[in-house]
Order: sequence, then structure tokens, then C-alpha cells
Amino acid sequence: MFETVIRGGNVVDGTRSRAFRADVGISEGRIAAIGDLSAAETRQIIDAFGQVVAPGFVDVHNHSDGWMIREPLQSAKTLQGFTTEVVLLDGIGYAPVNEQTWREWFFYLRALDGLRLDEYEGWQSMEDFARRLDRRTTQNSMLHVPYANVRSLVCGFSSRPVDDFQMRSIRAEIRKGMEAGAVGLSTGLDYIVQCFATTQELIEACKVVAEFDGLYVPHIRYKLGMLPALDEALHIARESGAHLHISHLKAGTGEAADTVLEWIERARKDVSLSFDVYPYMPGSTMLNYLLPYEIWENGPLAALGQLQKKDVQERFRDGLRNYKLDLDGIRIAWVQSKENSVHQGRLLSEYVEYTGLPAEEALLNLLIEERLAVLCVYLEGDDRLIDPFLQHDLYMMGSDGIYADGGMIHPRQFGSAARLLGTCVREYGLMSIEDAVYKLSGHAADRFGMKDRGVIREGAVADVVVFQPDEVQDHATYDNPQLTATGISDVLVGGTAVVRDAKPVPFEANAKFPGRYVRFEK
Repeated sequence: MFETVIRGGNVVDGTRSRAFRADVGISEGRIAAIGDLSAAETRQIIDAFGQVVAPGFVDVHNHSDGWMIREPLQSAKTLQGFTTEVVLLDGIGYAPVNEQTWREWFFYLRALDGLRLDEYEGWQSMEDFARRLDRRTTQNSMLHVPYANVRSLVCGFSSRPVDDFQMRSIRAEIRKGMEAGAVGLSTGLDYIVQCFATTQELIEACKVVAEFDGLYVPHIRYKLGMLPALDEALHIARESGAHLHISHLKAGTGEAADTVLEWIERARKDVSLSFDVYPYMPGSTMLNYLLPYEIWENGPLAALGQLQKKDVQERFRDGLRNYKLDLDGIRIAWVQSKENSVHQGRLLSEYVEYTGLPAEEALLNLLIEERLAVLCVYLEGDDRLIDPFLQHDLYMMGSDGIYADGGMIHPRQFGSAARLLGTCVREYGLMSIEDAVYKLSGHAADRFGMKDRGVIREGAVADVVVFQPDEVQDHATYDNPQLTATGISDVLVGGTAVVRDAKPVPFEANAKFPGRYVRFEK
């Protein structure tokens, strides 16, 4: 007796093997049988005739950390087939923290990961945070150790060089995270705290990751320049022995893309390498990303006072000019106040014109009014420049999705997987359906050490997606970014349905959800 039989589908098993027609039987949260199960007894049948049956999709780069706590159904993601979220990216997150740092991180992350101070439940360690996610959401979760959190625990938010004693404490904290099941160390070298980290410091930190056969996962130091930043990441991985996985790797011109792709071919001969990206060229991050680094010296809560200093205002003005930012191409995606929410969807140039102030003054005022919590979308570049990265054999899906209730957010949150399966497979012909599913499931599960996941085979965990290959499609746009994807019929997490007949399955507020904390196992 099976709990569920998925009947008559075309199985795309997550290994790049050719699709084959078979039934899939599920019992006790695992795939128990694959084949002709027409005579088998089962409590539930999912009719998959004419549809693809695939492993649950893995999003290896996203900002779901807070939303998995606040909104456990995560329908924007499950309706794309995502069953596992790897969180605590870019070196910043909600753990590890202590009594001195947790408010700082909640304040800093408000525009990125969503939690308010009153939603803190007392966790501190990585293990605490993992327990908080386990069985509390419809999706599985896996963690990185975020470097900025670790450094701030040991050194505060200062730019002072790390001394030997502090380095031992940093390494010990990273070891705790890896022992708690983290897959690796994430960094965001243009963001708070870690912007002060030296290359040698990161090598020493990653040596602990190498002991666990884990990944070094950088948002590279873009402000250094693309190739120097990539070379730094390569040097850190090579000298430390950690495997290298580069976050949201892309390039803004055809010539730059060729250069990066050539770099990949050289680097893969030197270290174990992979990367992720989403199938869109424009990006999204916090407006405070553009502030000079020194304002973070005493932490996010103290940064507001720094914005009123004349020298900081002059540095910000010079930065806007030197980066040659086109304010006509940057949109306000979300702000936290009701009063300024009328500006969501406006270009920064339109907002500046509305205020009648110089750009640096208008934007600093906005950051002060919003207590630094302003999210932006950077509308630049041609999506087709991403094509060769999506086709690359080292690529896997990282949506980099950022959700904000009611915000004019980047459509990647609602559309990334469906866009890969729909537009990129059917319309552009960039890859086969088997290859696309592999990039969404088996490749990520293998690289990130997700034992018994990412494949359709007997004994594997029953994270399963059923979709219409001729109909799956994203609908979210930059002007209407919160439209859900269509064509995903059913999604199971550990054998439990979280999407049935293309609709999210409701759960009681105090229910035991199917999403598990997945520990890294190599």
C-alpha cells in the first residue's frame, strides 16, 4: 500500500538521463517504487499523464531567511516547484547572533529579509536557527555560515584588522556552524563588516570550511572590478582548499560575458568550481549598498547618525558620480513606511525630481526617513546576455529572490524556475528539459551535499514536482512583479502535498509542516 502514486507521467529524474514513462510510488516520505504501478493499492493518486515528474527544485541563492519564518507557505516559490531554499547568503543573515548583535542585524536586513524586531524568537546559534526552520515551513532549508555575522560576533562592526586571537575565535564560530550542518561560508564583500575583510583573513576562515569539504560562496568584491574580484575568490579557494561556488555570476555586455566565461574555463582547472545565476539581467539590492563603507563602523543602528555628517554626504555624492549610476535605471522597489510607499515603482530620478533636491540629498533623506530600509531594482542590460551562463555545465539555479509584501520587487522572486523551464527551454531552445531539470535539482543537490534529494529514484526523499512542459511559464514582470507562475500542477515535500492542482495546500497555523532542515553531507 502506497501513500501516493503519481501515475502515468514522464519521469525526468534529475540526472540528465532521458525522460521515461513510469508511475512513482511514495511511502513514508520516500520514493518506494518506480515502474508500472497500475495494480498497486494507494491512498492517493496524482494523475500525471502528459506531464513531467521531476525532483523538487533547489534554490541555492535567495533571501527567504525571514519570510520562511513569517510566511511558512512560501507560495511564490512552491508554485515554481522550489522545495528547498539555501539561505543566509551574501555573508549576512539572522544567525549567528548574540544579545549585542541581533537587533543590529534585524535593523540592517529589514529591506532584504523582512523580519521586524518583534518577530525575534531568541535564537542565537546556527543550530538554534536550524531548529527554528525545521518543520515550520512548507519548504526544506539548508544554511550557510554568513561571514559578516561571525565577524561581528567576534570583532564588532569595526574596520580594524583581525588579530590572531580574534581569528581563532572566528574559526571556532565557523566550525560550530559547519558542525551544525551548514554547507559552507557565504560572503558579500561589498556589504557591511565583510567589506573590511582582507583576502588573507578570508583564506584563514575558509580553511575551516575545507576541513568539512564545504563550499566558499562569495558575492565577490564587485567594487574591485569583475576580473580582480573573481581572481580574489579563486585565490581564497585555492589557498584554503575550499570548493568555490560563485553567487549570481553574470556580465553586463557580450564582451564582458566572453571574458568571464574564459575565466571560468581557466579557474575550473585550478579549483572545484560552480556558480549560480537567475535568468534575468537586471539586479536588486538595498539602496544603502551605495553608502560609503565607513558609516558601518559602529553598526547599522549607529549608521543613521553618520548620514548627517557633511563628509559622509560628500563621499556619497562622489560615489554616485564615480559609479556613473543612471538614476533613470534604478527603481524604488519597497520602503517600509506608509507615507513613502507612494514612491514604490518610481525611478530614483523621478523621486529626486519630486523632491526638488540634489540627488545625494534626496536619497540620503529617503534613507533616513526609512531607517535605511529601501529596496531597489536595477533595470539594466539585456536578459539574453545570461544565456551562455544558463547553458554552462557548472551552472545551477539561484533566484536571488527578495520578497516584499506589496513591493515592486524584481520578478525573479516569482518567476525564475518557470522562466528557465518555459522561455529558456521552449522559446529560446537553450537546453533540453532534462538539462533544465538537472540544473534545478540534481546538480544543486549533489554540489550542496543534499543526501537522497534532487533525484527521482527508489529510496530518495519524495520531494517531487509535477508540471506541464508545454504550459509552465513565468508571468511576473517589472511592472507587475508579483504574478505567480503557472504550469506547476503538484508539489510534494517529503511526500506531503504543498501544491495540489496548481493551488497551494492550506496548513493550520500550528501544523507540523513538511519542510525539514537539510544538513550538509558530502
